[in-house]
Amino acid sequence: MEFRLLGTVSVDTRVGPLPLGPAKRRSLLAALLLSVNTPVPVTRLTDCLWDDAPPLHARGVIQGHVSRLRALLAGADAAAYGVELATLGDAYALRSPETLLDSQRFEELLALARGQQDPRDAVLMLKDALSLWQGPALAGAFPGPPLQAAAHSLEESRTAAVEQLAHAHTALGEHDRAAAVLRTEAVVHPMREPLAASLMTALYRAGRQSEALAWFHRTRRLLVDELGVDPGRELAQAYALILRGDPLQEDGPGVAPPTVPSSASVSPPPRDIREAAARQPADVDPGIPGDGLSDLPPRGPKARADDVSTSTPARSGTVGLPTPVGLPYPTDLLPRAPRGFQGRQTELAALTRAAAAEAPVCLVTGLPGVGKTALALQWAHRNAGLFPDGRLFADLRGFGDTGEAALIEVLREFLPALGVPPRRVPESASAAAALFRSLTHRRRLLVILDNARDSATVRALLPGGADCVTLVTSRHRLDGLVASEAATAVPLDSLEPQDGTALLAGVLGQDRVLAEPMAARRLAELCGGLPLALRVTAARLAGRPQRTLADLADELADERSRLTYLDVDDTSVSAALRLTVQQLPPDALHQFTRLGHHPGSHFDPFTAAALSDTDPPAAAAALERLAAAHLVTEPSPGRWELHDLVRLYARTLDPGAAREALIGVLDHYIATALAAADTAQPGGEPCFTLPEDFHRPAAVRDFTDRADAMHWLATEREDLALAVVAARAAGLDDRAWRIILLQWPQVVWRVRDGWVPLLNIALECARAERDPYAQSRVLTLFGWVLSEEGRPTEALALLELSPSLARQADDRLGEATALINLAVVEAAQGDLGAALENCVRAIVLAREEPDAHTEMLALQHLARIQLAANQPREALRSARTALDLGPEHEEAARRALLLTVCGEAQLALGAHSEGILLLDRAAGEAEGAGYDEGAVQALAALLRVNPRADYRSRYEEAVRRSADDG
Repeated sequence: MEFRLLGTVSVDTRVGPLPLGPAKRRSLLAALLLSVNTPVPVTRLTDCLWDDAPPLHARGVIQGHVSRLRALLAGADAAAYGVELATLGDAYALRSPETLLDSQRFEELLALARGQQDPRDAVLMLKDALSLWQGPALAGAFPGPPLQAAAHSLEESRTAAVEQLAHAHTALGEHDRAAAVLRTEAVVHPMREPLAASLMTALYRAGRQSEALAWFHRTRRLLVDELGVDPGRELAQAYALILRGDPLQEDGPGVAPPTVPSSASVSPPPRDIREAAARQPADVDPGIPGDGLSDLPPRGPKARADDVSTSTPARSGTVGLPTPVGLPYPTDLLPRAPRGFQGRQTELAALTRAAAAEAPVCLVTGLPGVGKTALALQWAHRNAGLFPDGRLFADLRGFGDTGEAALIEVLREFLPALGVPPRRVPESASAAAALFRSLTHRRRLLVILDNARDSATVRALLPGGADCVTLVTSRHRLDGLVASEAATAVPLDSLEPQDGTALLAGVLGQDRVLAEPMAARRLAELCGGLPLALRVTAARLAGRPQRTLADLADELADERSRLTYLDVDDTSVSAALRLTVQQLPPDALHQFTRLGHHPGSHFDPFTAAALSDTDPPAAAAALERLAAAHLVTEPSPGRWELHDLVRLYARTLDPGAAREALIGVLDHYIATALAAADTAQPGGEPCFTLPEDFHRPAAVRDFTDRADAMHWLATEREDLALAVVAARAAGLDDRAWRIILLQWPQVVWRVRDGWVPLLNIALECARAERDPYAQSRVLTLFGWVLSEEGRPTEALALLELSPSLARQADDRLGEATALINLAVVEAAQGDLGAALENCVRAIVLAREEPDAHTEMLALQHLARIQLAANQPREALRSARTALDLGPEHEEAARRALLLTVCGEAQLALGAHSEGILLLDRAAGEAEGAGYDEGAVQALAALLRVNPRADYRSRYEEAVRRSADDG
């Protein structure tokens, strides 16, 4: 397990990151981690989650997020790593070994690096420290003021580490490496003068004098344009020393700094100095003495396209073709920046970092309409100063109706922009591509290749210069480009609701959105955060000022017509998706159409196979193809999901298959949950028979142990509930009540976790089926849940109906279980005689079958009732008989309860030492299994006879955990 603050706030586990959910929950986790092992008051957490006046229910929101975090950590077996989220009065504390926190490891590595005598060791430690960073600090969290300050502090530490790494490289004489490290950071912080000065010095020591001078002028322009100030002392001093040819200090062995000719030199300045100067503004500040540039000729007027070639021999790959000279003005084929662009700070920063490498290829991927082109253009316009030789843009039309752009077609736009007369562009694509690589070899260009469909087309258009940056957008992952060109992938997801709302405001105007803030947020959510959908929505409203945002939100709320409303003029979500779907192979297309009929929000290969009537390996292969096209995403290993609008589109492709697909997935859930119940409760009787027309899936998931089975039931709870709703709507009541009832191991384990609404539906379905077997089984579980919730009157009314219905259905074990649950409620109501009688009858029925599991359950409750009836000797005998029936690996919850009865019976018989020993054992087994309610019972009995401090603290903690779970 690992907690991450150096990038997106996350918790990594062996099976993937935990689904932390909304930004505020990440903020709460971040606040706790920043003060790990220290109580954080609720007031401070409130400041972290809201940047203005918090809502009245702020404390309740925080408690809800804490409860959900506890559940997530418990599901990831956090306790095994020494992790605990504790409540301490009016504060919370996240207790964890500091080695699990990336920011703590980062600071430790920094401290170790500072103490190293050998700079080679320092380099290794600093690289390890910086490798922990996955993006801007505390990304994905709500930026409340305390977290903003913490993020800034962490970023300052990272910058210091980068500078420390550069110093270590310098000490080793590795000036090129020092420059590469500093350049990456200077791109991100372009107006940080000490950083720019260090970079200039490193470049100069590496013999790259012209680049050092160019970086000074770039920084100077930014300072003047953005802040209206001149360079400070440190930056100006570094510039002057470079111009004078001073050797500077700390030169590595064998590295002699190059000299710069003065204005009195007979020979002209070297060519690289002239090129660096030619890229600077005409009004270079003459106030710094000895700049050595005053005698350079001014830039001439823009040359005609036909006059830019010389007789210079052609470079390799361009035989017989004249080579153009450098253009006097940078070329720019870039479309305008998108209006209303919002958010994406993490992705923009990722592009900036990736662009700092040598000859980088940056790959922006995502589903149709997610804003890939907008991101690329936004970054290009923000970073225009990095590309003094120009910016090229081509729409490769890899997913268009008009067909993919031919390679030669793109090059016939690029080459003239670089100064090649149109009539001199080679006829063959290979020769034109070779000329393009040759022309870009010594330039600093940005090349944007939009809408690429495959890696081969991109490779042919990669520029030849190490200082060129290529930015590719695609609906496909283009893994081949990552493999062959070490492309940096920047995946793009949907916008968060606040950014989606801001996008609407950017198009419609702030006033209109501020007039209906809740409706605007609802629109953003209904559009699924998809920028294309949001822009279509804004377009529908922009021309209708009398139309309210709430009206359109009500229209979009109907899933049957939502895609129709997301269509305006020549732009629609359906059209964008169609262009991707039409390129799918048949097996992936079939899988995609069936996924649209999935009632849940997540699916694995088993679920996908059940939907498409195939096997899991074939479904997994189809899912991989769909993921490569960004039609499905994999938020955690083996667990996939569809964007809401993509799901609605998929549903329209084969509406006739809806019922067949639904039955397939419902029966898959039934078969899988039966396997889970059998693993979680070995030896237990299945809670129902299969439907008569049951469609057995091709394969059923195999569960390794009880924890695996219980984890599946917990993880799939939401999707199982959605499946029940879909089954009822389709008239499949026989499946609906079974899917609810099959969750009984989870119901028993977390009885006060809001099961009543679902059980009400199960009872309605069973009665609609007129099935006494179903009604009895549902009533038995439902009544027990009500009794555990402290509603004995309602429980008794249901449980009294169950035994007779079971007898009517000839369900003897079902009758035994119903009698046991009825006896529990009768005992709680004070009718101990009836309770004892019903337990004894249940034991007889269980032995007649025979069924040891049900007999053990009846004996457990008989022992408890006998204890209440002041029959401790009989209670001890019943509990021991029950324990003898079950093997040592019998369910921990039942063993803990039986041991508790034994302990209480021994106390009642005067055997205090034996009783305390048994109760202590019961509490330990319950705590070890995470059975909080069992621990509460055993510890409460211990405290009544031995009020030790450790019993008290364990009891209070168990009560807290039990309340959180319930």
